[in-house]
Amino acid sequence: MITVNHNLNNRPIGFFDSGVGGLSVYSKFRKILPFENTFYYGDLIHLPYGNKTKEELINYARNILNFYKEKDVKAVVIACNTSSAQAYDIIKNEYEFKIYPIIQSSAKVIASQNINRIGIFATEATVKSKVYTRELHQYNKNLFVKEIACPNWVNIVESGKFQDKTAFDDINRHLEEMLEIKPDKIILGCTHYPYLIPILSKIVSHNIFIDPADIFVEYIKQDLAASGLLKEDNVQPFEDFFVSANPESFMEHAAIFYKLNHSPKICIL
Repeated sequence: MITVNHNLNNRPIGFFDSGVGGLSVYSKFRKILPFENTFYYGDLIHLPYGNKTKEELINYARNILNFYKEKDVKAVVIACNTSSAQAYDIIKNEYEFKIYPIIQSSAKVIASQNINRIGIFATEATVKSKVYTRELHQYNKNLFVKEIACPNWVNIVESGKFQDKTAFDDINRHLEEMLEIKPDKIILGCTHYPYLIPILSKIVSHNIFIDPADIFVEYIKQDLAASGLLKEDNVQPFEDFFVSANPESFMEHAAIFYKLNHSPKICIL
C-alpha cells in the first residue's frame, strides 16, 4: 500500500529542452494532468543541442537539474531526445527526485508493437549515441533499426520556415533515404520533428510516424500514480517558464507548441 505524502504531491514537476520543442511533450502532459504544478526551462543559449559534445550535454543537464533541485521539484521530465541519449545514463542516480527520459521511457512500448523494421530520425548527438537502437533491442533483439541524423530540422521548426524550398528539399532527402529500408514505422526522435508531419505526409502517409511524446506522457502519468506522487486536488495549478536567453524568441516560437500565459523569466545557469 502506497503511503501518500500530500506535501510531496503538491511539489512541481520540471521539464527541460534546448528550446521550444519540449513544449510538445509539455502540452500533451498538461492535457492529461491539468492540475499538476509545473516548471519549464528552455536552454536557448545552447540551442541546438544536437551538435554539442557529450560532456557539454551532461554539464547542461546537471545545471538544469541542480536548478530544479533548488526549486524542490518531485520529478524532472527530460523532454529532449538528445539529453536523454547523451546525459541521462550518467546523471540518473545523482538526484533524489524522479527523472523521466523520453527515449528510455518510450522504447519499451514501441518495441512491443508489431513492427519488424523501424526508422529513426534524430539529431546528430542522438544518432551518435545509438541509444534508440540499444533501448529498442533490449526489448526486441530481432528488430531492424535504421537511424538517420537530420541536423537542420530543429532550426527549420524553430524558424517556422516549413515551406521554404531549401527546407522541403532537406526533409525530402532524408525521408527518401529512410524509405529505402521499407520501414514499418518511423520514430520522430526529436521533440521538434512531429511539427514537420504536414510536410513529411506530403510524401508518405502520416500513419507511418511515431511521436514518442504520446507514449511518454502516458508512461509518466502511470508512474506518478504508481509512486503515489500525483497531485490529488483540483486547485488551480501554477506553471512557470524559464529561458537561458532570448525570451522574446521563445514566446514567438512557443506558439507553435503551447500558448504561454506569461513571458518566461531569464535564468542563466
